[in-house]
Amino acid sequence: MKKAHLILVLSLIFSTTLFGQKTFTLSSKDLGGEGTKKLEFNGFGCSGDNISPQLFWENPPEGTKSFAVTMYDPDAPTGSGFWHWVVFNISSDVNELVANAGNVNLRLAPKGAIQSTTDYGIKGFGGPCPPEGHGFHQYIITVHALKTDKLELDENTNPAIVGFNLWNHTIAKASIIAYYKR
Repeated sequence: MKKAHLILVLSLIFSTTLFGQKTFTLSSKDLGGEGTKKLEFNGFGCSGDNISPQLFWENPPEGTKSFAVTMYDPDAPTGSGFWHWVVFNISSDVNELVANAGNVNLRLAPKGAIQSTTDYGIKGFGGPCPPEGHGFHQYIITVHALKTDKLELDENTNPAIVGFNLWNHTIAKASIIAYYKR
């Protein structure tokens, strides 16, 4: 009987450890499954508010030394997608970007974070602006948990180079996908 209890207890501990782990998660108070005019870019033929969403992440993996956040549209008719936001060197003790942190002039991003050039050719956040009638585009917002304190890059680094460095240093990532069309 004692052996059966021991097996039951060990089984519960094992299943809780195996299946009850908290995962690295990204969420937003501002963003659901579909983007809005608030998120839409202001320029490039669009007239939105260009306000980056509030983002919150939790349960980063052990060994995380910094974070990066990206927003990418794989459906852009460019042949290579479109980078809308690239933020890196976010300290490991930070777990949120406030709404409109992507506006570099407001200085709402965490201290030390770098917002590099997007495919619009601007620094900071550039919201969705899919071609009219092109259907829904998916906007993948990802937080990357990095195994390095900082990327040795600056605000003029293009998204492809940042992406290469993220690929090389990411130990985990969590994403939200929002859809938008005009």
